[in-house]
Amino acid sequence: MFTERDRTLLARPLYAFLTIAPRDGRWPSPRPVWFEASDDGTLQMFSEPDGKIARIRTQPRASVVVAAPVGEPEHWVAAEGTITLHDDGAYDLAARLGDRYWPAIGPEQRKLLDDWRNSGIVRLVLTPEKVHRFAV
Repeated sequence: MFTERDRTLLARPLYAFLTIAPRDGRWPSPRPVWFEASDDGTLQMFSEPDGKIARIRTQPRASVVVAAPVGEPEHWVAAEGTITLHDDGAYDLAARLGDRYWPAIGPEQRKLLDDWRNSGIVRLVLTPEKVHRFAV
């Protein structure tokens, strides 16, 4: 579903804004997350086991928006679809994304990676059903 131009944008170390079903009485509230666009057309992220994970289990639909930074020609990609949770591969994904998003891994980053390893992080996989885009 992603075009070659979409894949070029998604290959960059940009934040994705993940939106899931909100808690009762709350508005949807996108959260910036690290992500990886996989060869199979999915988007993978990870999360600590928190309220977000419980809401995804109840309502496994989500959307993700990734946009080029200010100062570049406008370009964004929005994907919506089913999101699944996986206990396997979360730490490996986090470590790969750490290499992608951190220019250098120092003691603080190593501690955070260790914390993630021990916190039971979960891998989230969004399978797009619709993709919207805009590019100048």
